[in-house]
Amino acid sequence: MRSDTPAPYDRSVEAASAHVHAESNKQRRTIILDQAAPRVIEWTAERIADGGVVAIPTDTVYGIAASLAHPSAIERIYEIKGRPNEQPLPILVSSIDALSHLVHLDDAVVPLLDAFWPGPLTVVLPAATRLPKRVLGPGDKVGVRLPNHFIAIEVIEKAGGAVACTSANRSGEPAALSSLDVAESIGPELDLILDGGVAPGGVASTVVAIDGLTLRFIREGAISMTDVIRIWDEVASNT
Repeated sequence: MRSDTPAPYDRSVEAASAHVHAESNKQRRTIILDQAAPRVIEWTAERIADGGVVAIPTDTVYGIAASLAHPSAIERIYEIKGRPNEQPLPILVSSIDALSHLVHLDDAVVPLLDAFWPGPLTVVLPAATRLPKRVLGPGDKVGVRLPNHFIAIEVIEKAGGAVACTSANRSGEPAALSSLDVAESIGPELDLILDGGVAPGGVASTVVAIDGLTLRFIREGAISMTDVIRIWDEVASNT
């Protein structure tokens, strides 16, 4: 799926540092698309659906997104970030309905989603279908999240309803809170960056794994453990 309309970018910036593409000795330029430009959402989504790797704004920090239908694009995320192989990529979805094609959703999980979605809670659940190995953790489980950001949701929806997505920075470095942060860190290695302003959250999502009635915290982020446990206790008391 590719548009004949020229890319609606408002500026192309030189790489801020001497990152060199692995397949070329030439320094690449960074393309940043302004959210107000015509058809920018469609253009970004089409690039993802065609196998590109792009940076998008979310409610937490900027993320690198790739299509689940293009394993080579997902591999590029690992190369760009220098991400350890043992760390699977989470999936961002555009709606709760999209989960039906991705995970087994137990009734006990629904109150957590009702309380914190859309928002900064990543939930690790058993995969319900065949997914790229790079998004699967031990026991064939996958982390899923519905971001509370209208630009991210629109892009993900138009790209197919679900994308592999992780923070747009090199592993071990601070998260990117703006398109320029992304450009300075990894911009030349991306196909494009969608500028959606400063990320409103600024903190990574909280990550929990659910197995039956067992809740395990993997990372505390934007949502406190106390708030998650409060909702989980309500679920347990009504079971």
